[in-house]
This record gives sequence, C-alpha cells and structure tokens, in this order.
Amino acid sequence: MSDSVQYVTNAQGEKVGVLLDLETYQQLTNLSIDSELLIGLSLDELQALAESSLFPKTQTQLQELLIKNSETNLSNQEAETLDRLLVQVDQLNIVKTRARYTLNIFQNKQQEA
Repeated sequence: MSDSVQYVTNAQGEKVGVLLDLETYQQLTNLSIDSELLIGLSLDELQALAESSLFPKTQTQLQELLIKNSETNLSNQEAETLDRLLVQVDQLNIVKTRARYTLNIFQNKQQEA
C-alpha cells in the first residue's frame, strides 16, 4: 500500500493532500457504496462497538421481565417495557454486526495491500 499512496506537502513539509493510484482509489470508493459499513470510526472504536453490551442495569431488567413473562402475564406497562428493551437488543445486535463486518472488510483490505 505504501506505493499506492503519495502525500502532497506544502513548503513547510506538512501533509496537505494525498495521491492514490487508481486501484487504491477504486477500492476506497467501492467501500463507500456498501451502506452496511460504519465509515468514520477508528479500528479501536469499531472493536469496542463490536464487543459492546447492554448496560448491566438494563440487562438485569430485561432478564427479570423475560422470566416474569414466561411464568405469568405481564402488566401492560411491563409488556411495553419488555418490547422496548427487545427492540434495543435487536438494534444493538445490528450495530454490533455492522461493526464486526466493517472490521472484517478493513482487515481483508489491509491483508491485500
């Protein structure tokens, strides 16, 4: 990859631009087409996101409501809370999956370079 990227510097030697070879440019622009990629996050941020979980208090509340739901009928308010928490779990799992997917794509690109 070092041959595929060249930096443009100003008179003070500061990097002010980047030149990419055509293949690298096409690879990078093709990444932006994939709407599942989480662009703009560092590898550390993606890793943290991929390993994230519910707040412990929320996880405990979810477990209690699931147990209560399997044993008895929940009140309307409890059922609404359970539904809301399950939606949060689903959304968190989607974002975690997208973070893992993005990490895999970037790691594969680094291995190819």
